[in-house]
Amino acid sequence: MICKVDITGSIMFRRLAARPGSAAGERRLVAGGLLAVLLLLALLPAPLSAAERRNAVVDAVAKAGPAVVNIRTEQIVRRRGENPFFGFSDPLFEEFFQNLVPSQTYKTQSLGSGIIIDPQGYILTNAHVIEKASKIYVALADQSEEVEASLVGQADYIDLAVLKIKREKKYPYLKIGRSDDLLIGETVIAIGNPLGLGHSVTTGVVSAAIRRIPMEDKIFSVFIQTDALINPGNSGGPLININGELIGINTAIARQAQGIGFAIPIDSIKRVLPDLMERGRLRRPYHGIIPAPVGKNFSSPSNGGVLVSGVDPDSPAAKAGLSFGDVIYRLDGIAIGSPAEMQAMLNTYIPGNTIVLQIQHGFTSKEKRLVLQEFPKDYGLRYGRQVFGVEVRDNQAGGVIVAAVVHGSPADNIGVKSGDLITEIGGHPVENMHSYDEIIETHIGFEPLRFLIIRGRQGYYADLP
Repeated sequence: MICKVDITGSIMFRRLAARPGSAAGERRLVAGGLLAVLLLLALLPAPLSAAERRNAVVDAVAKAGPAVVNIRTEQIVRRRGENPFFGFSDPLFEEFFQNLVPSQTYKTQSLGSGIIIDPQGYILTNAHVIEKASKIYVALADQSEEVEASLVGQADYIDLAVLKIKREKKYPYLKIGRSDDLLIGETVIAIGNPLGLGHSVTTGVVSAAIRRIPMEDKIFSVFIQTDALINPGNSGGPLININGELIGINTAIARQAQGIGFAIPIDSIKRVLPDLMERGRLRRPYHGIIPAPVGKNFSSPSNGGVLVSGVDPDSPAAKAGLSFGDVIYRLDGIAIGSPAEMQAMLNTYIPGNTIVLQIQHGFTSKEKRLVLQEFPKDYGLRYGRQVFGVEVRDNQAGGVIVAAVVHGSPADNIGVKSGDLITEIGGHPVENMHSYDEIIETHIGFEPLRFLIIRGRQGYYADLP
């Protein structure tokens, strides 16, 4: 028998010196076939060992994996007594059955992910992962134990929270990287806890280093966009680069599309982290700009922008040289199209941070650097008088009373009068002058603002200015 192995690896047999069906011929055929198979196996490359299969992704996951934690929260839900007569909703009956039928409480659980960023056990995660949690538990990467954690700081409007493991010891942690040098197409890795199954690793590439995503109220937030698969339960988990460094916190998926996920950039997180860890909340930054929308006929480099309609004396804006009529069209290199967008971006800054504004001053483009400060005391009250034209005072029964109306102001033009009661601004209840001041401060640039004004027994909504 002759056995030949061609260049494609196929085996060809030809019988020689053996009559069909003879025992000797069959034995020679089998022996030749075995010889050919052994020869072919000898020509194949040897399997790669585990050490040889180790690549950059494996190294990055090995570096980050021990610091990834599973987060389990418990929530106490209280349900009041219900009316057993469905369809009969008389208010007296409703109140009667709420008092008669005892309320019930039960626990619900939710799962998420987090990443340890400090050897003392500080954890970054999403605010929605621990929302309304009565207890927070953390399972470490080796799944050996589950320990309780406490909430250190939370910022709902950027969906970020910091936790602290209660047990004192040294924990594995992940080095914080940077997100301002991300390359489109570079490999990124998402690690999380989808469906409570333990660590899950997905890889992808950076689709956009800075993606402006529309949110509620026609504002936007800035995210890293990636096609690394992010599942429910991955929320709060880390997005890492090929060096195993933390570059973002996975926060959302696009429900209307597949393969599109978003992460909070680590550079945004680094700016606000000191306040979250030290104060438990974020201080609002003050810049001193009275913002206004840009007219439709104005053409800026970004086809949008924010008009500087006023500058507070001795404010960061005044010290930086901004003046009436300037148009801001970029903040730290990101295009802004409205006052609300600028304020949404500033939600990821705290007093002491420096911002760089690209402005159009007349026919000249300039760059201005502002060092943000804390809001002066009662700034919202002064802003309300300057922009809306109302002065207010406390009301013991709740809300604030209009003490005076500035002649010719937006409030005066729609008929607001002294003695009117303001109980709501922008959908937020006004309890007293302090809450009025705080609501105004957090809504600078969100104009017009909707005021609920009560006069006598009648109330009406008014948009100012």
